[in-house]
Amino acid sequence: MSEKDYLKDISEIKNLMNKSSRFISLSGLSGIFAGGYAIVGAIIAYFYIFPETGDYLTLHSWNFKMLLILLLSVLGLSILTAYLLTTIKAKKNKEKIWDATTRRLLLNFMIPLVTGGIYILIKLNSQHYGLTASLMLIFYGLALVNASKYTVGNVKFLGYGQIILGLICAALPGYGFWFWLIGFGIFHIIYGSGMYLQEKKR
Repeated sequence: MSEKDYLKDISEIKNLMNKSSRFISLSGLSGIFAGGYAIVGAIIAYFYIFPETGDYLTLHSWNFKMLLILLLSVLGLSILTAYLLTTIKAKKNKEKIWDATTRRLLLNFMIPLVTGGIYILIKLNSQHYGLTASLMLIFYGLALVNASKYTVGNVKFLGYGQIILGLICAALPGYGFWFWLIGFGIFHIIYGSGMYLQEKKR
């Protein structure tokens, strides 16, 4: 066996090991759609749900319940879109979408996310609303970074961006809505667009 063939075999083995230990990257379009859903949701919240000046957004108010439904709708649509587009991508590339690696990815993603969700609900129940947006960004960013080692995409950079934005938001709590819009809307669109262009080049 020549040295060239040997190096080729080593490279193929390395690629196979990498694929077996890492989940396929999410479709870039799923990031674009998630960002779009977030922007549309933010527009609806800003014009139709947020209370008028002088009113307050309390845990049991109509506004809060509608806002929670809106957030869950955005989340649900984002997850459904990501699943459908990633499934299509996996079938096209003849890759598995559900295996031990997928379970590890979901576990590592959900631990920080669920922990953050519970913590945010505790703070909301104590009527501490000021840092909600920053906490959402920070815990979501931590979840992305924690799960990134099980995916072939550069999702960790999106996670770093969310964490940094969340920390800045914590220092400027009065602008939480706009930071949320940038993080969950614009950042997702930028990341998804980059991923989509990379997919097209391949």
